[in-house]
Amino acid sequence: MTAPQGLHLKTFTLLLIMVSVAPLGDMFLGKGMKRIPPMASWAPADIFQFFFSAFTSGTIWLGIGLLLAFFVAYLLVLSWADYSYVLPASSISSLIIALLAHFVLHETIRPIRWAGIGLICVGVFVVGHTHPRTTEHE
Repeated sequence: MTAPQGLHLKTFTLLLIMVSVAPLGDMFLGKGMKRIPPMASWAPADIFQFFFSAFTSGTIWLGIGLLLAFFVAYLLVLSWADYSYVLPASSISSLIIALLAHFVLHETIRPIRWAGIGLICVGVFVVGHTHPRTTEHE
């Protein structure tokens, strides 16, 4: 395998990890936070109770762990691919987020939002067909 193909495979693999774990992390955070009662006031006892409930939730910690995995993959892929490639290409996670929100969290997603997500996916397709690195490595 030549270096450009290897770079493309590594980039694709990490982008796949990024677009998989970030939406899952967001979903688990959202699901966990919906189980936490909202703060009744800004009194110190209410603030403490809110954060204690949040930080003792396994669902929230699972979300944090998945988002940490996303961040590690994001750092790695940015070390060899252009930001102008990585960020738009990773935006396909918008589709996964909408699907998880609809089917797992039972949120209603209006047609105009689906149209916007479709437009994002078209943009991801266009960006995905460009080379991940356009600048010389310094």
